Amino acid sequence: MGHGHHHTAAGAHRRRLLAAFLVTATVMVVEAVGGWLSGSLALLADAGHMLSDTAALALALGATWLASRPARGRWTFGWQRAEILAALVNGVILLVVGVVVVVEGVGRLGTEPEIGTGLMLTIGIVGLVANLVSLWLLSAGREESLNVRGAYLEVLGDLLGSAAVLVAAVVIATTGWTPVDALASIAIGLFIIPRAAVLLRDVARVLLEGAPQDMSLDTLREHMCGVEGVVTVHDLHAWTITSGVPVVSAHVVVEDEVLHPDRFCVVLDALQHCLEGHFDVEHSTLQLEPRGHKATEVRLHD
Repeated sequence: MGHGHHHTAAGAHRRRLLAAFLVTATVMVVEAVGGWLSGSLALLADAGHMLSDTAALALALGATWLASRPARGRWTFGWQRAEILAALVNGVILLVVGVVVVVEGVGRLGTEPEIGTGLMLTIGIVGLVANLVSLWLLSAGREESLNVRGAYLEVLGDLLGSAAVLVAAVVIATTGWTPVDALASIAIGLFIIPRAAVLLRDVARVLLEGAPQDMSLDTLREHMCGVEGVVTVHDLHAWTITSGVPVVSAHVVVEDEVLHPDRFCVVLDALQHCLEGHFDVEHSTLQLEPRGHKATEVRLHD
């Protein structure tokens, strides 16, 4: 017996994702043109990162649409896992962009390219303001959805990238020391890489059906065993379909009198209210068993 989620965490922030996509795509074009005209690798590196952001935000938007489709036929949970797949792709893109930016920056160290600092500074300011707007748009959903968090991290990297571009432009304009442009691009890449790794770690937890990070199975079992009439709980499993949609299944051993029609539904409802109230689990599958029942299936978990 269980309940179904009808909304995903990222779906609630779809308009914000769309607005962030439009802002990011516009600034990406401006930065790419400006980086080419000014000769700034830091600006081109940030434009490359914003290209990945634009793709990531488009992917995130598409995933929220897919995730909102109803469950039917063979797709018993609908397309909710699409958001996690989008976060996976975003994480891989982030990681690749970070490595490429660092390699390109290291390769440019020791050279003294001609850089137009005026254009570099102007576009850096535009990028900084645009990224602040996008970051504000996405900040509300970053704790609720891995999909939105992936987009948020992309934009956060852009924000710091724009800041690095501004610093490099000021240093070059005042001192003429052009290697700072390559150092700024390396700093952008080194900021991106660990955050991509963390995002991929969280995605892997969902895809490998690990228990939600904020859920202790020992605490979960303790709460369930605290329901009157419950003797013990075994084969307890908890995993996540998509961000904000935890699922639990378990075999619940109960006192024999619980199997009486007047008691059965009371205990079952109490267990589900426990899961919903303490752990925000709206979808659960519980098998109630009498004390004397001998399991006919191999236990996968205590």
